[in-house]
Amino acid sequence: MPNSLLSIAAALLLGLFMAPGQATAQNHPDFTDLYKIGVDDRLQISVWRNPELSVTVPVRPDGRISVPLIGDVSAGGRAPEEVARDIEEQLATYIRDPKVAVILTELRSHEFISRVRVTGAVRTPVSIPHRQGMTVLDAVLQAGGINDFAAPNRARLFRKGASGDTETINIRLGAILGGGDLGTNLAVEPGDVITVPERTL
Repeated sequence: MPNSLLSIAAALLLGLFMAPGQATAQNHPDFTDLYKIGVDDRLQISVWRNPELSVTVPVRPDGRISVPLIGDVSAGGRAPEEVARDIEEQLATYIRDPKVAVILTELRSHEFISRVRVTGAVRTPVSIPHRQGMTVLDAVLQAGGINDFAAPNRARLFRKGASGDTETINIRLGAILGGGDLGTNLAVEPGDVITVPERTL
């Protein structure tokens, strides 16, 4: 498991045993930098001494969650500590000195971001979970291979770098499939997109 995910797991476990009202990020200064809440994640909202306000909720596609008394709260793209403070501020209208903990119970958005996608002139365009050691050929075979209209040697792999720029890598898929030339059978990374264009008639 990558170090970042180990840190997240440790932070989540500690969140289960910490004092009421303390958010996970307070005990782990690096947690905010490691993980931002995403769509489809599940959050446990605990309000100290107010169990009727404590809920477990999914993050909706609009990035919001529903919290008793106060309604919708923005969660997507924010750290759990930020969301907890926001909920506390809004609950202060209804209860005295609220203490809120926000704990990530399911990191579903991470799995979505980590997928590898194969699109274009393949038999079944797919979005598949990344696996250690997966190559371009593995991903394309998961898509059922190329279809009859493909231009496989013009395939492209798109990869987003740490700076946010997208790198385009030429893939000679025809050479891989037809001639066993593995020169461009690269190892894929989480988030990669492989596109196979159709040939020009």
